Amino acid sequence: MPDSAAAPPPPPRRLRLGVGAAIVLALVVLSAAVGLGLMRGQAAPTESVPLATDAAGGGGSTGELYVHVLGAVEQPGLYVLDLDSRLVDAVAAAGGTTDEADLTAINLARVLADGEQIIVPTVTAMADGPGAVAPADDRVDLNAADQAALETLPRIGPALAERIIAWRDENGRFQSVDDLLAVPGIGEKLLAGIREGVRV
Repeated sequence: MPDSAAAPPPPPRRLRLGVGAAIVLALVVLSAAVGLGLMRGQAAPTESVPLATDAAGGGGSTGELYVHVLGAVEQPGLYVLDLDSRLVDAVAAAGGTTDEADLTAINLARVLADGEQIIVPTVTAMADGPGAVAPADDRVDLNAADQAALETLPRIGPALAERIIAWRDENGRFQSVDDLLAVPGIGEKLLAGIREGVRV
């Protein structure tokens, strides 16, 4: 009789063990689902990385400018500079000036333009002749002329010559002869009278 009374307990234990195993299995499945969800959540940013890289690349292309530095510098050549660079940065990139450089003939503080060619003159070249006149060309160079050279132009007196130099110092190189129209006191008629005698 005692043996028959002890026989019934095992089934409930098996039932409890089955319920425990089901709970453990459910937890494993839930953990796997959460893990997959996290992995999917992490996958999304990696898909946007190429877009971020492209955007960065696009910013770099618009944030740079190319300048060609020649003349009295240690390492003449083509240089890539930041968009807001000034002439002093271009000269520094070219290794600085040589002992013969005439720094009074250039404005180291002016802002550069993309595609610009910079020529640092030498003292000897400036002494040989006015900076306004290039070899084999008797036209006045608006970007290198001093006041005396500008005054040789028709209807350009001391006041207008000073304004041309002041505009050049404040705004940088003249990109074309038509830029003279931005100088106070120079209109279409005056420009037409001097156009053939100047260059940039």
